Amino acid sequence: MNGDDSQLHERFMRLAIEEANKAGDLGEVPIGAVIVRDGEVVGRGYNLRETGKDPTLHAEMIAIREASERLGGWRLIGCSLYVTLEPCPMCAGAIVQARIEQVVFGAADPKAGCAGTLMNLLHEPRFNHQLPVIGGVLEEECGQLLKQFFRRLRKK
Repeated sequence: MNGDDSQLHERFMRLAIEEANKAGDLGEVPIGAVIVRDGEVVGRGYNLRETGKDPTLHAEMIAIREASERLGGWRLIGCSLYVTLEPCPMCAGAIVQARIEQVVFGAADPKAGCAGTLMNLLHEPRFNHQLPVIGGVLEEECGQLLKQFFRRLRKK
């Protein structure tokens, strides 16, 4: 990753962090995602599982739905997804199905990470689509969002 790429990745990860903060403000686990094509954000999402009482309302799923609607199709060719926490199995599956071309995540997820931590469903050769993954972008900042959220929750 050259210097320009790392600045670009950090810029879009900061937008994902903004989305995560929206979830945190609602009392949701603060996870946010943005989908970018040609330097433009085409989808945004933040965790809404508790608010929507729906286990599929992860940041990535919401961003994928918005990008698909905006771009007029389910194939998100030429798109990169930025997310504050490594995708879970459900989201990794949706990312593969959507044909997203790159995933950039902040903090690794030791409990459900399927972009390299527990397994890498995004680079599984048995699937008909694989994509590169870049982890650890603004990792400390993304991890702190989660640590602070769970610390506050435990105090309650």
